[in-house]
Amino acid sequence: MTSDPGVSFAALLSALGTVTLWSAVLLRAPSALRSPNQRGLWLAAAAAAAAMTLHWPVLHARLPLFDAYLHHLDLARNLIGVVSAAAVLHFVTMATASGRLKKSLYVLTAGALTALVLLDATAPAHGLHLVVDRGTATPSVPYWLVLTGTHLLANGVCVAMCQRYGARADDPQLRAALWLFGLGTAVAGLYWAGQLVRLLTDAPWVTPLLAPAMGVHGLLRAAALLVPALCAVRRAGTDIATIWRLSPLWRELIDVVPEVALSRPRPRVLDVLWPLAPWRLVAYRKVIETRDAILILQGYADPDTADTARARAAAARVPAARRQAHVLACLLRAARVAGRAGPHRASPPQQPTGPGPRDLADERRFLLDVAEAYRAPGPSRFAVPAPRGTAGQGRAEREPTMLPGRDGARK
Repeated sequence: MTSDPGVSFAALLSALGTVTLWSAVLLRAPSALRSPNQRGLWLAAAAAAAAMTLHWPVLHARLPLFDAYLHHLDLARNLIGVVSAAAVLHFVTMATASGRLKKSLYVLTAGALTALVLLDATAPAHGLHLVVDRGTATPSVPYWLVLTGTHLLANGVCVAMCQRYGARADDPQLRAALWLFGLGTAVAGLYWAGQLVRLLTDAPWVTPLLAPAMGVHGLLRAAALLVPALCAVRRAGTDIATIWRLSPLWRELIDVVPEVALSRPRPRVLDVLWPLAPWRLVAYRKVIETRDAILILQGYADPDTADTARARAAAARVPAARRQAHVLACLLRAARVAGRAGPHRASPPQQPTGPGPRDLADERRFLLDVAEAYRAPGPSRFAVPAPRGTAGQGRAEREPTMLPGRDGARK
C-alpha cells in the first residue's frame, strides 16, 4: 500500500466513484429496464461501472488469486469500456440518428472490439496493459491508438450532443441530467486525451492529473442517473412539509365543517410515517380540503370583522406580502368561533370574487402562509364571533375574497 497522498487520494476517489456509480445503476435498474428510452443510458453506465471495477488497484496487486489473470482483466476492462462508449453514443443519437448511421455505429464498434482482440493476441507476451512512456506501451502502440481513438471519438460526439440538447431541453430534470452526463463524459475524454499525450510525447506531468479523472467521471455519471431520484426525494420532502405544516389548520377547520374531509382525521405523525396513500395525494387532499373549508367558513365571516382584521394587521406592521394571509387567519379564527356556536351561517358558502390561484403550488404556498399566520399571537387572540340576524344584508357587495387571485394578487 502506497504512502503517497496523491495516489491514496486518487485510489479513494476511484473507489468512491465506482461504488456511487454502481449504486446509481442498481437504484435506476427497475425503471430503466421498463423504459426503452432509458435503457441505453443505463447500459452505458453499467458498462462503465464494470470497467471501473476491473481497474481497482486490489485486482492489480498481483495477489496469487489474480496474478495469472491480470492480462485478461485489463483486456476485458478495455473491451467493456469500448462497449460503454458505444452505448453512450447510441443513447445520445437514438432520437436523431438514421437507421444507416446506427448500423454504421454497430459496425464501427464491432470493428474496434475485433481490432483490440487481434492486436492483443498478436502482440508479444505481456502483462498489464500500460502506456509506459513515449512510443512504448503494452501490448502495443497500435492497440492504444485504436483504444484511445475510439474513446475520444465517442466521448467528443457525446459531449457535443449533451450540450446541444441540454441547452434546448424545457424539462429542468432532463437539462440537469444531460449537463451532468456530458460533463462526466468530458472528464473521461480528458483521461483518454491524457493517455494519448503520454503515448505520443514526453509528458510525465500528465500522469498525476489522470489519476483522479475516472473517479470524478463516475461521480458525475452517477449524479446524472440519480437526477430523477433526487427530484423525487425533493418532491417527497415538499409533500411531507406540506402535510406537517398544514395539518394543524386543516384539523381546526374540519372540526367546524367535517363534511369537507374525505376520511377521518389522523395524527399528522401517522400521515407522515404511515400514510394511507402516497404523500403527494395526502398533501393534495390537505390543500383541497383546507380550501373547501375556507369557502364554507366565509359564510360565517362578517365584513366588519374583516375590516377589523385589516386594521389590526396594519397596526401590527405585518409585511405587505403576508398581510392577506394574516387577515384571512383572523377571519378564520372568528368564523370558527361563530361556526361552533351553532349550525346557522351568516350567509351561504361564497366562491372567491376573483379568479382562483394560478396553480396548486401557488395555492399551497398561500395556505401555508395562512397556517403560519393562524398560529401567530395576533390571529390566535382574534376570536370575534360574527353577529347574527343582519349577516346576510349587503353581503354580496361587501364579501371579502379570502383566497388568492389567479394572477397571484390578494384581492
